[in-house]
Amino acid sequence: MSTHHWSTASRRSVLAAGLAVPLAAAVGAAPARASRGQGGGHGSHGPMSGKWDHHLKSTPENLHWGGFPIGWEPGVTIRSGQTARVDTLSHQGFTNPAIHPRDYFGAFGVKPREILSDGIAFWETLPARQAENRQYGGHVLTGPIYVRGAEPGDTVAIDILDIDTRVPYGFNNTAPTGGVMAEFYRGWREGDAGLDIPAQIPPGLPAGVWPDVRTHLYRTGMHRGEEVVFFSDDVIIPTHKFPGIIAVASPTGEFIGNTEDAPPPATGVQNSTPPGRFGGNMDVRDLTAGTTLYLPVFQPGAQIFIGDPHSCQGDGEVSGTAVEHSLAGTFRITLIKDTVTELPWAETDDHWIMMGIHWDLDRAMRIAVEKTVDFLVTTQGMTVPKAYSFASIAVNYHNAEVVDRTQVVTGFVPKSVFRGRRR
Repeated sequence: MSTHHWSTASRRSVLAAGLAVPLAAAVGAAPARASRGQGGGHGSHGPMSGKWDHHLKSTPENLHWGGFPIGWEPGVTIRSGQTARVDTLSHQGFTNPAIHPRDYFGAFGVKPREILSDGIAFWETLPARQAENRQYGGHVLTGPIYVRGAEPGDTVAIDILDIDTRVPYGFNNTAPTGGVMAEFYRGWREGDAGLDIPAQIPPGLPAGVWPDVRTHLYRTGMHRGEEVVFFSDDVIIPTHKFPGIIAVASPTGEFIGNTEDAPPPATGVQNSTPPGRFGGNMDVRDLTAGTTLYLPVFQPGAQIFIGDPHSCQGDGEVSGTAVEHSLAGTFRITLIKDTVTELPWAETDDHWIMMGIHWDLDRAMRIAVEKTVDFLVTTQGMTVPKAYSFASIAVNYHNAEVVDRTQVVTGFVPKSVFRGRRR
């Protein structure tokens, strides 16, 4: 396994461990950490109180339907270390050409003034996108962000500084054979029954709309100083806002499919559904404000896409969706030259987060453990047997996402146990 990834990619972790002091000049000081919920009333819909260098709006020319095209005209070009405010649009209600967003959202009691105008503008472009073969999957993605000087073999560090809701509602979907109940789910066996969820559309509603049965609208708002999801009269869930998708443009001619033996897509564009070493639809709920994500660079400029916004999700995303919710976030993007990153990984003030991605959940777990051992050997000076022992007794592994066929396991390496890091 390559060790160049760990020994040079992390600014905070490696420098703090005292293993790569000369790296400071190359990558700069550790970035300022944004407090969770900074600005906009603890992340409520509204702009962040601070400033940013660029604002990438979710206008139709900056939106891509379900894929990561290579070499698309930049939505914005930034220098290393600059910040970008990125508006993202949920696919919910805006990707069915047969139902106008006003009719779709109206079926759930959403007022016309609460519907995002850029979402309607995107919806109006759907027929042209389909005619021009520019529909690759279901997600709506904002981008690409080009980073000056980024070349294949580099790494980008993406600091997530702040995330705000753009509207006071989001959606979750529950189908009788959706998510882990789907027949394509690897855990499905012949004879497994789906859940008892009615399929009849209530009278007077648009086709495909089942309020509170298959589609659930959840209002969000402030409660005792905290933004929450009002699940029911008796249940209130704190929001936990994050983009389900952060990706770079994938390697030329290399595709990740919904299954291991899937052929390349006819469009020639990487579909947004399966995550891969380019990042993508990882649905890792921990990629929220205060976290840094590290991604490899495969194309000039890196070409970063952000989308699939969520305001609340549990590990696994077991129904197949989170609370799908249009968001805006502020990101600092730093280029780390001549540094190869093998797989996406992340970091918070408290943990290093290793990732394993594979079509088989068992294989994803194995990969996550391998990356944990690799990390501990090359940044903490452990032997392989000691690192494997540490992984078993001190690292928590989560099924971060199990419903996109290509599945993600995250391993949380605690920083506090290392001498000199205890608080």
